[in-house]
Amino acid sequence: MISAVGQMLGAIGVIISIVYLAAQIRNQNKENQRTAMNVLTTHWSDLNRTLVENPEMAVLWLRALRSFDDLDAKSKLRFGAHLGRFLRFADSLYLNFLDGTLDKRLWRGYERTIADTVAYPGFQTWWATRKHWHTDEFCALIDRHIQTRSRRFTTGTTDRFCFYLGRIGVNAWSNT
Repeated sequence: MISAVGQMLGAIGVIISIVYLAAQIRNQNKENQRTAMNVLTTHWSDLNRTLVENPEMAVLWLRALRSFDDLDAKSKLRFGAHLGRFLRFADSLYLNFLDGTLDKRLWRGYERTIADTVAYPGFQTWWATRKHWHTDEFCALIDRHIQTRSRRFTTGTTDRFCFYLGRIGVNAWSNT
């Protein structure tokens, strides 16, 4: 009888240990996911900092989005390199979203930024020649956004930003 009670208490102890271990693993997984999201957010911010801290790059970005074909070779290379980094990172974000690492609420904000960017004709010109650099899943996402956003594209936001740049002495539409 005492042996049976001892075995039962031992079994209960094992069950409690397993439940505790499962709770610890779950908490660790949530913490790892939060850490991953924070790293992704930091990288996204760092990537966009280039446009904020470098007025010349901001002007190039706006001109290129409006018309990639109107850029000189050096400007095409600079824009393409920055856009390539931007999209490589966005591709990674999207795959993290698809596999559940990136919270869908956070992804929606990134996706809106991407959707706004792909609506511009300069982006679409560049994308047509470089989309093969990206995953099939990401290409499908971008192409879907191009189809829906292109129909609603207006230059209002760009023009307002260029007005601001003009007020601080930067000509966003010059070809220099």
